[in-house]
Amino acid sequence: MPIGKLDHYSIRTLDVEASRRFYTEVMGFTVGFRPAFKFPGLWLYNDRPYPESNGVVHIVGVDPSNPQGLKEYLGDRDLNSLKGTGTVDHMAFAATGLAEMRGRLQRNKIPFRERTVPTLGLHQVFIEDPSNVTIELNYAAAEAQEA
Repeated sequence: MPIGKLDHYSIRTLDVEASRRFYTEVMGFTVGFRPAFKFPGLWLYNDRPYPESNGVVHIVGVDPSNPQGLKEYLGDRDLNSLKGTGTVDHMAFAATGLAEMRGRLQRNKIPFRERTVPTLGLHQVFIEDPSNVTIELNYAAAEAQEA
């Protein structure tokens, strides 16, 4: 069986609420169905709700006072390792609505950097989530020229 497209990515965090705000208010995802795991967290969706999708981003909450459910399900991690993308450089999404996204980033005081890759006809916006995971948003270069 060939491997298909990326299904989702998961982020372990000590601050589920900060991640929820970022992924809903900045990225525009919605909180949706999540199984009743024995640890806190959220599943965030973009255009396809459950059961068509299992979400795009899974927020895995770490409860230091009750870590056993998470340890049993996903294994243990050093709390000091819960920042950044580690050896994974970034996650990327195809996107539209560059002007709207710039506005959301500015309103939410989210720093961002941009660049255009002319040979690909692509305009990239890079941001970091509350856990310092780098996210790349890819827009058509024409959107950047219009904005």
